Amino acid sequence: MAVALCFGLGGMVADHAAPGPQEPVIIDGELEFPEDARIPRFMTDTERRWLGDGLIMPPRGETPPPSGPVRCASEYEPMDGIILAWEGGSSFTGIVAQMAAWITTTGDANVYVACDSNSEANSARNSMVSQGADSSRIFTVVRGTDTIWIRDYGPRYIYEGNCRAVVDHTYNRPRPNDNAFNQYFSGWIGHGYYELPLTHGGGNYHVNGVGDGAATRLINNENPQYDEQEIWQIWNDYQNVDTEFHVPFPTSVDYTQHIDMWMQIIGDTEIIISDWPSHSGSTQDTICDDAAGFYQSQGWTVHRTPAYTDGWTHYTFTNMVLCNDLVILPKYSSIPLSWSNDALAVIQAAMPDRTVVQIYADTLAYSAGVFHCICMHVPANAGGASPVAYLRTPRGGQAWDPGDQVVIQWLSDDDAEVTGVDLLLSVDGGTTFDTVIVLGTFDDGTHVWSVPDINTSQARIKVVVHDADGNSGSDEADTDSQINGTQVPGDVTGDGTVSVDDLLVVIGDWGCNGSSCAGDANGDGVTSVDDLLLVIANWAL
Repeated sequence: MAVALCFGLGGMVADHAAPGPQEPVIIDGELEFPEDARIPRFMTDTERRWLGDGLIMPPRGETPPPSGPVRCASEYEPMDGIILAWEGGSSFTGIVAQMAAWITTTGDANVYVACDSNSEANSARNSMVSQGADSSRIFTVVRGTDTIWIRDYGPRYIYEGNCRAVVDHTYNRPRPNDNAFNQYFSGWIGHGYYELPLTHGGGNYHVNGVGDGAATRLINNENPQYDEQEIWQIWNDYQNVDTEFHVPFPTSVDYTQHIDMWMQIIGDTEIIISDWPSHSGSTQDTICDDAAGFYQSQGWTVHRTPAYTDGWTHYTFTNMVLCNDLVILPKYSSIPLSWSNDALAVIQAAMPDRTVVQIYADTLAYSAGVFHCICMHVPANAGGASPVAYLRTPRGGQAWDPGDQVVIQWLSDDDAEVTGVDLLLSVDGGTTFDTVIVLGTFDDGTHVWSVPDINTSQARIKVVVHDADGNSGSDEADTDSQINGTQVPGDVTGDGTVSVDDLLVVIGDWGCNGSSCAGDANGDGVTSVDDLLLVIANWAL
């Protein structure tokens, strides 16, 4: 295990006199976020005045939940990249540049950096490269944002089938550019998109890769239109998670009340939770001890890192970033070095196979967040270098007439780009897919199919996706559908053609007498030479 202490690739960076947070301004009745302003993670007084007594409510146009099998991605599994936002001036962006350097090298991942303009994108790229970032792994996303806190407004990732998709929410801050980012990003990167009906900050959620989630009851206060069970159900519907609700910290300890300020999940049943040696018996200490006890009772391994509060600043070490074999851990110059050293020892012992890097985080802490708060994870493509597909609909159980217009929908994914899509039809229950619906169509996720005049009870659709390297992946319907086409004489298998398969059925059913004879091609109730002759007469129709 390698450990690099408190420096970016460009040299030591300490933050002994970090400036405090700043506020947006109200111009002509609208909130404006100055480009270099250090807007904090919490809601500012200006934003509260602008909102008045109003609540931030989710839109009525949320999408339905995913229809396919869903798994919510964890942060400790293989990552494609990390999303960052270039906001807050040099005291914030200097930290972003250091993180990008480690992520694109030791972390073996891409960085996707939201920038307000092309000129800012060029400046951001130069700054990251100057810190040692791999330029080939920097992808600038030119889209306006308001703040750096992309954990709270950024995309939560699921896999639907094997395809990555974004689950969006309404950001719990009146920051419109931030709130609009996810829908743009999902289209830019080519991933599916869902929007759930919750007002939320993404830092108030942690998940493992096997369906367990955690949040504080801040979410209840933000969504008074729902009770806790209804909130649980929404997360379950969209993300397939069983959420455990915890008591939030007092705002005097942590202004955000987000769970990522005192918890990090590092394995299917392994977790890091804050401890409060200098605040023993405090409300926050009791909350953390209770959570640690709960997870231990569930058979989890629990590690504890120290936490400290001074005034309104919460110095946490659980707000770390995991990225493949890399851990980016906060370090602070405003509290005794022993706290950072103790946390480092815990993390090294908990994750001995990862490289642990410490970066000074005081500037962020003064604004109520740290490293986890300014990044969002993009998990790896499930197919590795090969594309994958998920057939959304039709998945079977339908009945169609010739000429019906059937909407075929699919998701696709690749480590680079899907370049073409084939849609195929099977009339023998998926044994073969010899009927072409369309070849090489554009990967827009939708195709309208005119049902052909085929008679079969074993119709299945298959989607095949291709990339530029010649790799492919596919998915197909689970069960058969019926096409009520013109009956082909002699077609006892119902696959729409007369072939050796029908001949074998007739021979195998020879002598059957009754209403359910599989080889009774002429419908006279007997499988006999008449059926054999009918099959031969219509061979290859």
